[in-house]
Amino acid sequence: MSLALEYPVGFAVLCAIFGLIVGSFLNVVVYRVPRILLRQWGADAAGLLRDDDVAAELKLEAPLREKIHSITESVGQHLAALSPLGIALPGSSCPSCGHAITPLENIPIISWLFLRARCSACKTRISARYPIVEGLVAVLFGLVAWQFGATPTTAAALVLCAILVALTLIDADRQLLPDTLTLSLLWIGLLVNLAPFGFAPIREAVIGAVAGYLTFWLVATGFRLLRGIEGMGGGDLKLLAALGAWFGWTSLLPIILVSAGVGSVVGVSLMLARRATMLTRLPFGVYLAPAGIGMLFFRTQILALLLPGGH
Repeated sequence: MSLALEYPVGFAVLCAIFGLIVGSFLNVVVYRVPRILLRQWGADAAGLLRDDDVAAELKLEAPLREKIHSITESVGQHLAALSPLGIALPGSSCPSCGHAITPLENIPIISWLFLRARCSACKTRISARYPIVEGLVAVLFGLVAWQFGATPTTAAALVLCAILVALTLIDADRQLLPDTLTLSLLWIGLLVNLAPFGFAPIREAVIGAVAGYLTFWLVATGFRLLRGIEGMGGGDLKLLAALGAWFGWTSLLPIILVSAGVGSVVGVSLMLARRATMLTRLPFGVYLAPAGIGMLFFRTQILALLLPGGH
């Protein structure tokens, strides 16, 4: 610890190297978490549709009930036959051919360059997003270490950045913000703010969590009543609540303004390019999570600009 305090540049470099490793792990999280959830939801749905009480409540006639039973039983058998999938196990493999990734093929950025962005077995192209994510997380971790130094605040901020990067990418891929990440982020934020090194007084953090959820809940409910369709997913509500838990209620307005502003610009640009319409669903977490990272680094300046007297 004393060496880290004495050599802040070295500490930042070490954190950046650690960020490369975390970035590699986040690539796995982003790929696997949605697939794990889809399997769970598929199994739950199949079991629910086979339930006699559910069939009676839905007033399903006997022929339709038998057909649903047959289909859901086949789905259940198929899911049971799939290889187990978790975050850590099985080891990483090529999605195209199943080739098990060796340790030498799993070195952040270097392996991608050495393999020339292709699987060593089937030569399928490996997306450039993998090294980009690793590099991005490394830069974020280095900046966090440089700004906050060798303190507990840095450890908390690293966790925040890692989860927000994962949420951004999962939402971009699947329009999904998993509860396992958003709710974990919320509770971690409240626990961090119980400590002396927190980002906001615990009272403000609790109010921020409640206000963050209620703000988007009111927006979503109002849109549903006016238009008759869902306009915002539940994950967005929980993510804003989590950011409120980390930074307090005074940070909610700047986060909403930044994320909504950027999202609006992107949405209008897509409509002008005829790649979207007014009814196209856009993943709002893609803008909300990065706004949270921005708040981490520039909270004091943003609050001073938008909320005179804020802290």
